[in-house]
Amino acid sequence: MNARIQSSASLPETRAKVEALLNPRNIVILGATDKPGSWTQRVWRNAHHYKFSGPIYPMNPGRDRVWDTRCYRSFADLPESPDHVVVLIPAAFVPDALIEAARAGARSATVMTSGFAEATDAASKELSQRLATVIKQTGLAVSGPNCLGNLHAAAGLMTMPDDRPQRLAAGPVAIVSQSGGIAMAIKRTLEERGIDTASVVTSGNEAGLSTADYIAYYVGHPDIRIIVSYLEGVRDGPAFLSACRMARAAGKPVIVMKLGASEDGRAAALAHTGALAGSMQAFDAVAATVGALRVGTLDDVVEAVEYFVHARLPRSGNLGGITFSGALRGLLLDGAANNGLTFSPLSARTRQRLESLLTVGTIIGNPLDSGFAALTSQDAYLRCVEIMLDDPGIDILVLQEELPRAPGTERKESNLRAVNAIAAKAGKPVVFVSMISYGLTDYSRALRAELPRLAFQQEVDKTMRALRSVADYAKNIAEPTVAAKPSAANQVKLKKALASSVPGCRTLSETASKALLKAYGFRTPKEAIARTEKEALAIAKRIGFPLVAKAVAAQLAHKSDVGGVIVGLRSAKEVRKAYRRIVQTVGRRSGVALDGVLIAEQISDGVELVLGVTRDPEVGPVIMFGSGGVELELHRDVAIAALPLDEKKAVALIDKTRAGKLIQGYRGGAALDRNAVVKALIGLSQLMMDAGARIDSIDVNPFLVRRRGGVALDALVVLADDGG
Repeated sequence: MNARIQSSASLPETRAKVEALLNPRNIVILGATDKPGSWTQRVWRNAHHYKFSGPIYPMNPGRDRVWDTRCYRSFADLPESPDHVVVLIPAAFVPDALIEAARAGARSATVMTSGFAEATDAASKELSQRLATVIKQTGLAVSGPNCLGNLHAAAGLMTMPDDRPQRLAAGPVAIVSQSGGIAMAIKRTLEERGIDTASVVTSGNEAGLSTADYIAYYVGHPDIRIIVSYLEGVRDGPAFLSACRMARAAGKPVIVMKLGASEDGRAAALAHTGALAGSMQAFDAVAATVGALRVGTLDDVVEAVEYFVHARLPRSGNLGGITFSGALRGLLLDGAANNGLTFSPLSARTRQRLESLLTVGTIIGNPLDSGFAALTSQDAYLRCVEIMLDDPGIDILVLQEELPRAPGTERKESNLRAVNAIAAKAGKPVVFVSMISYGLTDYSRALRAELPRLAFQQEVDKTMRALRSVADYAKNIAEPTVAAKPSAANQVKLKKALASSVPGCRTLSETASKALLKAYGFRTPKEAIARTEKEALAIAKRIGFPLVAKAVAAQLAHKSDVGGVIVGLRSAKEVRKAYRRIVQTVGRRSGVALDGVLIAEQISDGVELVLGVTRDPEVGPVIMFGSGGVELELHRDVAIAALPLDEKKAVALIDKTRAGKLIQGYRGGAALDRNAVVKALIGLSQLMMDAGARIDSIDVNPFLVRRRGGVALDALVVLADDGG
């Protein structure tokens, strides 16, 4: 694991390792062969073609010559100590080869060989474990295995076998990708848009260095402004989040394209919270707080990079626009609505200024359809731009235009240069949008280089997705972080509750779960455990009807599945019957010895909610809120947030759901006690912070919010696999 980067004190070690990988003194190509089309030969050609400054040594224990040059049989035969080793030999020989390389003085290696953790057979898994052990023991900085090599313009490093021509040039972007093909596709498309990528790491299976290590390195690289990450899985959650926090502090966005939701994590979950909070939702919730921006497609990666390279961050996502086409105006309005953005109403002063400027065939609205009035005069067009930028309700100005593909559009180019000058002085971003995606020519890119303060986004919906992402990113990094403060006073209560667990069972009983919640401010119904029929009747008499009877045992994670919940008990006779039924049938169906039968007050005057926390396998603890009861399974009206939670974040979490509208009093309905829900969410957050790694998830379902107060009707605490 790479948890070492979690503190700045150990950051130099991380940076030194990546520095050794990307800036080596020499390259040794292990497995060199002149077999036509071999990757070793392609790496050899590329390393020379892109003018790597150091020596490049082919190595193969069975060859003296290859590619019309000397081939070395061992590290000992080299004229100097190896520094960086490109490994292209069968998987079974890789660990021993790395041991030999390290003994000979190598600092880093790129293992392109596959046949490790990506394979499903037991032998490959075992080999992967041995490889990880060797990497740890030798201290080598290793990218891979199962990767496509690396590129670093500052060092003239190109160890990829890609035959397509590449640009090795200083640029503002670095790419870290677990897929080599994806990394190069992003790089090529950015170059098409006139944006150079200074460094590319294909991290593969990440048996050695991880995405977190590379991000931490690029944070400290003065020329890198934007970091792109293609993730198939987070190898070390705490380290990844720590690296993203470093990037946030340095003002460098981390744009993430991520695959999949953790099916294994959801399948293993015993509480609804874990099952419903798919890892992608959890990733989004946590990543947003640390300065990572997840986008949905590779096109979205490119559009986001285009924005961040050329435009300043907006205050929010309120849009203003100027179009030359009524059709595009409509597309922009639809695209904004589809992506949760708005074109703000123009202020009275803005409308007045525009009306005095544009008088023929003009719609004074937002987006502004300037028609032919603004096109006939550059001065009028530029005044429109300035007036819209002055409007206090507009945070991002969207303009219609494409980059010219050839000479002959002098007026258009003059307008673009003039708008670039305005944007350089304005305190708001200016974005150009095209009706449809289009290609650039050398002429386009040359002109584009003259317009550094303008973002040229392509196609309406892609543009609106990018602006939505950028607005969210700006909002998230402006939010102060909530410090996690475990409470020492609650540790005694926690220890007592966890001590009540049944050996070999990961779940606490309902009564033990509720006892823990009470310590954190939760209210529960009037209830008590009956171990005899006589006790059940006495409890019923003390509480009063109607009542609920429930089976109690730590092993019964879902009581209703075995008939362990009976509601609506309105007489002593019904209580007696329910008690007997639970004792006689639940044990037989479940094979579990009951602790007793819970006789509880039945409360129904409110709205059922679900509250929960779960420990996502990639990004750690998250909290969930949403509609409970039948609504939970039917509509999955839930929202996820990172921990810890304060009052502001709790309110924001509630407001993301339909349940939040019901609480406020939907369509004349009575308003319910939202403050009680907020307090419950904060208490649940604090409980998870105090528990550390000892608790895997907590499910409070249903939590009944009433006009005054809220009650946890049921609860389930799931302990960590190792018991913490």
